[in-house]
Amino acid sequence: MIYVIRITGRDSEMAPSAHSAEQQLASFIAKFTPEVASLTHSILARMRERYPTALELVYDNYNALAIGFSATERPSQAIFSVAVFPKWVSLFFLNGKDLPDPDKLLQGHGNVARHIRLPSPATLDELSVKKMMLLATARAAVPFAPQGTPRIIIKSISAKQRPRRPGEDVSAPPRGRGKARKKKP
Repeated sequence: MIYVIRITGRDSEMAPSAHSAEQQLASFIAKFTPEVASLTHSILARMRERYPTALELVYDNYNALAIGFSATERPSQAIFSVAVFPKWVSLFFLNGKDLPDPDKLLQGHGNVARHIRLPSPATLDELSVKKMMLLATARAAVPFAPQGTPRIIIKSISAKQRPRRPGEDVSAPPRGRGKARKKKP
């Protein structure tokens, strides 16, 4: 696997270092509880096995760590994203709004994406999930290459982030404009 560190975006204050992108991704995952980190590693292993030529586009965002699986470096052409939150991991179908979902597994109400929570890597092997994944890849504007070298690309690292473990204090100042206003009676 080839590893590339390319950090873009205005929140990215970290310059590429001697660390490989794989080490960088591992450090992002290590911020989570051991249970969520282990689940994430197992899910990523399954996704890499299923899509061995996919480019992994990594975003260490404010709300979550997101790893997009794409045929190109363009985020808009990603097919899936594994999103890691403090208490769970979800698989996003990035063009999932129109995917058939007879078992009503997809969650979300956005204009484009839908997701399912992954309590276990085995969820990826459930027949209904596999069917949706096959259909999503078949409908992709740019499909995964049948042959190629996978890469991990660090796309952005947000300077401010929500805590990655439940119960941690938020180090960022509270939202608002300073003083709290009194409610009028």
